[in-house]
Amino acid sequence: MNKVFWGVAMGLLAGLSLMAAPAAQAQRGTVTCGSVNGRYARCEVDWRGADMVRQDSRTRCVRGRNWGFERGAIWVDQGCRGQFVESRGWGGGDRPGWGGGRPPGWGDDDRPGWGGQVSIQCGSVDGRYRLCPVRLDRRSDVRLVNNDSDTRCREGYNWGVNRDGIWVDRGCRGRFVITRR
Repeated sequence: MNKVFWGVAMGLLAGLSLMAAPAAQAQRGTVTCGSVNGRYARCEVDWRGADMVRQDSRTRCVRGRNWGFERGAIWVDQGCRGQFVESRGWGGGDRPGWGGGRPPGWGDDDRPGWGGQVSIQCGSVDGRYRLCPVRLDRRSDVRLVNNDSDTRCREGYNWGVNRDGIWVDRGCRGRFVITRR
């Protein structure tokens, strides 16, 4: 009886270890990561940065808007799904750890699209701190324009800005507009 129980238990554990999470699946040096039903998902990797090599969704995937890389994980949101590879350094003006590509608002001051306002969606997941990288300077004005969470977002308590971007915490999720004067 004990042998049967342990055999079944070991079989179940082996089967569970072979199953991939629905949001992420590794294939030959690539990771497939996808937002299911438009929801935020995180795909843990042991990389220092990631680049999207193929978009698998009808939703247009835009780095910094509905996909990105932070703290050893690729994150996706709003229906973005694609295949990612480890980035090869950070040349060309990108910041270390961002794995190629620039977040919204980074780059030269005369960069197209930066002249007036930049909109970014940023959300705390499972009540945890999250930084959404965006270029800010002392002339930047950041406003929460749409609270997308059940939690009341209050500046200085569960959202704010620092030199690296907009931070959120304690369940605050919303759309922010950055106006540069």
